[in-house]
Amino acid sequence: MPAEPGTAQERFAPGGTAAAGTTAAGTTAAVERPPAVLLLEPREGVPPVVVDAAELERVIAAFAAGTGPVAVDAERASGYRYGQRAYLIQLRRAGAGTALIDPIACPDLSALDAALADAEMVLHAANQDLPCLAEVGLVPKRLFDTELAGRLLGYPRVGLGSMVENVLGFLLEKGHSAADWSTRPLPEDWLRYAALDVELLVELRDALEAELREAGKLEWALEEFEAILTTPPKPPRPDPWRRTSGIHRVRNRRALATVREVWEARDKIARERDLSPGRVLQDAAIVELALNPPKTPAELQALPTMRGRGARRHQSAWLRAVSRARAVPDRQLPEANLPGDGPPPAHRWADRDPEAAKRLTAARAVVAALADEHSMPSENLIQPDYVRRLAWTPPDEPSASAVGAALRGLGARRWQVELTAQPIARAFLRLDFP
Repeated sequence: MPAEPGTAQERFAPGGTAAAGTTAAGTTAAVERPPAVLLLEPREGVPPVVVDAAELERVIAAFAAGTGPVAVDAERASGYRYGQRAYLIQLRRAGAGTALIDPIACPDLSALDAALADAEMVLHAANQDLPCLAEVGLVPKRLFDTELAGRLLGYPRVGLGSMVENVLGFLLEKGHSAADWSTRPLPEDWLRYAALDVELLVELRDALEAELREAGKLEWALEEFEAILTTPPKPPRPDPWRRTSGIHRVRNRRALATVREVWEARDKIARERDLSPGRVLQDAAIVELALNPPKTPAELQALPTMRGRGARRHQSAWLRAVSRARAVPDRQLPEANLPGDGPPPAHRWADRDPEAAKRLTAARAVVAALADEHSMPSENLIQPDYVRRLAWTPPDEPSASAVGAALRGLGARRWQVELTAQPIARAFLRLDFP
């Protein structure tokens, strides 16, 4: 008999004590809860997948007439397909139930977005799904991110399954998170899994909001949610091939040119075939081609990473890429390291600027102590990059106001500046420089 999800709020009041050993602050709770209940079925069953305009219109009307926040999730196929597009979008709202939408069959959800313009959307790890939702015209105007709320509250595990279990007392099956969601038709058990991902998301949101308010962190969370919506996306990396896993083993510019040429050839093939680049050629094979550049098909096939069918299918493309790299003039070879727009790696500071190294150590100690005091990860209290930049290029007079202005200029939120500016300024002032 499936558990009745509606009992979650009755059995475990929002903001109540988590199961022993899993409290938000990471300590052991005084009162243990009953064992978590496995959630097997959505309360109204698995809805049919929306695949045409008429069905979409009915969903839009139902969700427009619903009330309260809208739970939203998206399933991608990044391990199988090129890019990060959504292959299934799930929504749930009080009064409307759950909807499963095929964004390949219904690629324009702008009418649904307009119908929900005044609604808060609830996502878990919003930054992962917002880009693919925007591609189909679904752009939240107000947001609640349950993963980020869990981080601010100090939960040691903030995956959706862990949060639902520790906050609401229900278990979600997670067997299909890495599935190929481009599959058509989608299997029934996959659709059940997808529907359950939004089944309790609004209840989780309500419980976390109560905990945030009790902890005095609700305004912090709201600032963070607004920042997610308003911060522009990062520009594309100028040399995306430099992110090839294992590239640190490639130590000369000619070999780097090989990485670049093979990476670009792989990317072209992956885009044309709509395949994840790793399914066309693994990063390890790119690095091996750079370290041991073959000249013939036999030499290429002898490389350990080139024995798979996928790698050998395009062997002529890899050989041409290696040949192009071999022909690049010396003056056009890629630089070993690109100049960055920020400070150098921290491990070099002691030699290059000992005073900056002392400032960084002092600032990091302050942030770690404050994060511990407020039961959250240091990186959520203040972004580590802001701390590095502040320590490398501090204000002329390290007063609290000057440090605060510097942090705001870097992008820190108001609550972060209020917590960190004065303690960091004091730490800088205590340093004894010659």
